[in-house]
Amino acid sequence: MGTAYSKCYDPSGVRYGIPTYPWKFAPDGYATRRQLRAQGLRPGGQPIAAQLMRTSRRRKAGAAFAYLYRLDLARPVRPMTSRKWGALALAMLARRTCPVCQITYSYCLPTSLGMCVTCAYPTRPTS
Repeated sequence: MGTAYSKCYDPSGVRYGIPTYPWKFAPDGYATRRQLRAQGLRPGGQPIAAQLMRTSRRRKAGAAFAYLYRLDLARPVRPMTSRKWGALALAMLARRTCPVCQITYSYCLPTSLGMCVTCAYPTRPTS
């Protein structure tokens, strides 16, 4: 058993406070948020039941974590209502509309500029 595996294996939760398993070694009955969503489920207010951990040289903490939730306590995803669809459509329209020239584009405007490229970099007449 490697040292990286032994650092990440704590099924009793003594070292990290919650049960911790190495990456890709989660026991049955647990899932991440993405896995829940793929099954049409959501955590539904339940606390984090366990975590996956792997060592990483790229992260400051030296490890990457993924939180796990229990499948038996997960609830179905709430369906989108017509009001939610309308609010989402208005939000996307606001992201595509330039606040300076009021032109609506077919793509989302860059947030770094806060306006369309034409308004951010106007062309100067050359003499």
